[in-house]
This record gives sequence, C-alpha cells and structure tokens, in this order.
Amino acid sequence: MKNEELTDEPKVEVRRTADGSATLYVPALDEHYHSRHGARQESEHVFIEAGLVPLLEAGLGGPCARPLHLLEVGLGTGLNALLTLRLAQAAGAAVAYDALETVPLPAAVVAELSQKWAAEAPDSLALLQRLHAAPWAVAYPLSPHFILTKLPEALEEAQLPAGYYDLIYFDAFAPEKQPELWTEAIFAQLYAAAAPGAVLVSYCAQGQFRRNLRAAGWQTEKLPGPPGKREMTRARKEAEAEKPAR
Repeated sequence: MKNEELTDEPKVEVRRTADGSATLYVPALDEHYHSRHGARQESEHVFIEAGLVPLLEAGLGGPCARPLHLLEVGLGTGLNALLTLRLAQAAGAAVAYDALETVPLPAAVVAELSQKWAAEAPDSLALLQRLHAAPWAVAYPLSPHFILTKLPEALEEAQLPAGYYDLIYFDAFAPEKQPELWTEAIFAQLYAAAAPGAVLVSYCAQGQFRRNLRAAGWQTEKLPGPPGKREMTRARKEAEAEKPAR
C-alpha cells in the first residue's frame, strides 16, 4: 500500500520507465511505484500473467459462475486495476475488485499519469480517469461486470471478509520501505481472508518474505521475474480437497 503522503510536488514525481509506461517516484522514500525497467511489463508479468490469467482459464468469473473476488494491497496508480479490467472485458469475465489505499493520488498527478497512459494506449484514458474518480468505500461499476470498491483503510486495520478472496495482488512498497506490511501476522490475516485455492502474487522474491508466507500457511513458489528482476513469488492457499482426512 503506497501510504507515503502524496499531496503536492515534490512529494511525488511522474516518471517514464524503460518500456515507455509511466510510474511514480517518491523522493522521501527513494522508491518507485513500479520497476524502472518497465511499469506495464512488471504489472502484466507479475499480477496479470502469473495471477489473473490462470484463474480465468480455470473458469473463475466466467459465465454461470460468481465474480472472481480480488484484493489489491495498494491501489497506487491504478495500473493493476486498469490491466485487470481490460483483460476481464476481453475475456467476458466478472470481477469484484477491492483495493486498499490510505492516500489517494492528487488530481494533478492523476491527470499527468492519464495523459502519459493515453499516449501509449488511447483507450485507457477514460478508464483510468473513471477509476480514480470512483467514490470511496462504495461498490462502483466501472463496467457491467467489473465492480471496484476502493477502501481507504490500512491493511493492518482492515476487517477483511473470511475465506472470500480468490486472488490477492500484494503490491506494497519493498520490505525495507514498509516492513510493517511484510510480517507473518499480515500474511496470516490475508490467509484468513483468502478462499480455498486462492493465489497471492508479488513482485518480491525476498527469502524472509517467503518464510513469513509459509509460516502463515501459504504454499510458495518462485517464478521467473519481469524484466530487470530474476524472480517473483506466487503463493497459494490449499484447496479444501487437499486437506488431509481426519
């Protein structure tokens, strides 16, 4: 969750990454919201290809099924939500997308980001603007089958529904920048909120991160990372059928 106070320059800067897509840089933390090697490439690789696509291919969110329940930890620029919306529309899938964020981006930053994204993908301009303009703490339809709920809550304090989420995008700042969000207790909280068979994906591949996940009950695996990063992490909550008989 990008919870550094983002109000006016120079608190946050819009920067272009190596693949041409835009990200944000927070000087106070010396931290970027996405990989400098490519914001869009990182989001597509980590969250879409490793997280969303396998679940859609398994039938979640499809016709005659309930919506795929998704939680994003850190709405940030809205890039993950935008890419998820575009793929869900293309696949004819239904998604209920909950996103935690304690500090919304200033309107001026949203406008600058939107213009940079419009230059790369003109049809994304209106979607990104609608995403950031959506009301908070209200289930808001960005499309007939994509319901966005922006939650102005810190993860540590959020009351998440038990056994609900099929997919979790864990996109907090790096562990050394936000250590309070990378603890065993946090991953136990997310495990309790995850449905059987749920998947959690993160750009991070740090050993302590994976150990904390496993201590909280998650099964972890390393996957090849996006450009500029050797590995990423995907974790899964065991499905009911996998539990040993008593």
